[in-house]
Amino acid sequence: MRDNRPVYWRRWTAGAGRGGGETPLVAPPRRPPRPDRFFTAHLGFTAPDEAVARDLAVGYAEALSALRPEVALGASAFSAADNWQRAQPLFCGAVGPDGERCVDVADHPGFHHAPGPGGLGWGDGDRG
Repeated sequence: MRDNRPVYWRRWTAGAGRGGGETPLVAPPRRPPRPDRFFTAHLGFTAPDEAVARDLAVGYAEALSALRPEVALGASAFSAADNWQRAQPLFCGAVGPDGERCVDVADHPGFHHAPGPGGLGWGDGDRG
């Protein structure tokens, strides 16, 4: 191939010059599509103090995950509105023996619990 102008090069890379019958003029993409990325929704609300605000944030996260299953509960975090860089996790997220993650609130006492009613419990229990 002597002519390397873009039009002819695209046709050649798509297979037009290789003896194929009807070939497309544009080659298929060489890279696989990019996987879905993780995004964060920031919800603002008011509360009298940090403990009440944490409880409200846990309630909002659980309610959103009940309405929309694609909401990742384990990735939920809590911070003051003017201090985004110091976000604290809302849920435990400890990994269990079967790969499930604990759905209790962060820093909870006792066993870790898998999601769903009757989910597997694991850990040190009430010792400590």
